[in-house]
Amino acid sequence: MSNNTYSPAPDRYTNSVGYQFCGKSGLQLPRISLGLWHNFGDVDNADEALKMIHFAFDHGITHFDLANNYGTPYGSAEKNFGKILKDHFSTYRDELIISTKAGHDMWAGPYGDGSSRKYLIASLHQSLKRLNLDYVDIFYSHRYDPTTPLEETMGALSDMVKQGKALYVGISKYPVEKAREAYRILKENGTPCLINQDRYNIFTRQIEQNVLPLAEENGVGFIAFSPLAQGLLSDKYLHGIPENSRAAHSYGFLQKNQITPEVITKISKLTELASQRGQTLAQMALAWCLHTPVVNSVIVGASSVKQLQDNIDAIQNTGFSDDELWRIGELG
Repeated sequence: MSNNTYSPAPDRYTNSVGYQFCGKSGLQLPRISLGLWHNFGDVDNADEALKMIHFAFDHGITHFDLANNYGTPYGSAEKNFGKILKDHFSTYRDELIISTKAGHDMWAGPYGDGSSRKYLIASLHQSLKRLNLDYVDIFYSHRYDPTTPLEETMGALSDMVKQGKALYVGISKYPVEKAREAYRILKENGTPCLINQDRYNIFTRQIEQNVLPLAEENGVGFIAFSPLAQGLLSDKYLHGIPENSRAAHSYGFLQKNQITPEVITKISKLTELASQRGQTLAQMALAWCLHTPVVNSVIVGASSVKQLQDNIDAIQNTGFSDDELWRIGELG
């Protein structure tokens, strides 16, 4: 299918999810970003994946979040997204923010994992080939690697920017003291850290103590992944574990034993509160994340256009009363 078969919605910016500056940078991110961790690999529905990308962009979602090992098999999410870019978005590249990462297992041998200069730069070159791009907008160190000096990792990130292969760099899932050090090194290198990506949702709030304040103090933006706690913060598991849900599989981060009666009770009470607000639980969970001023964007991992529409509708009500915030806090 050629590019001229897709024409983006003309009102994609006037009727969008809205934008917020990322930290103290001049870059604006959409309040909702689309993550391609699941649902965009070779084993997934390619037609639905394409529809979701179109639908997202038509609603002003300009940021698409990837990593080298996203998709089954590894690299397939980047490869499939690269084909979509080439066939449907070639004239819209400058309207997009495309991010990728490296840090976890990707290929065999000692150079296919970790945070060495060798691995990170080789991985970025591979990602650019799969994506059919000359550069990515944001490149992340996907995790802190205690076996590699931080100066080496941050030096590799800085060189990516200086070589024009990444416009900005960020970190993900770093311990707070290592994040502090990373911010300092990147700033000294003349390539300040744009953004920190970490897990944040109603059930996972530890980063409020130090990660979020540190980012704000350093002018670093923040983007939340897993805002729905792998689907727990939705109505999906209220009446058992659906056959094709993430918890139904033996692999992955959400396991059946995490869905305890106590968790179901919390989800039921949160669902009731969301209903009183005129929202689904998923919408309220996203709105709750966005209610935190330092959170610039949330990454959603929708599996269908219908689910993505439900997520986008969360933007309609992101205000919370003190009582609502207290009740959510008690159930979190």
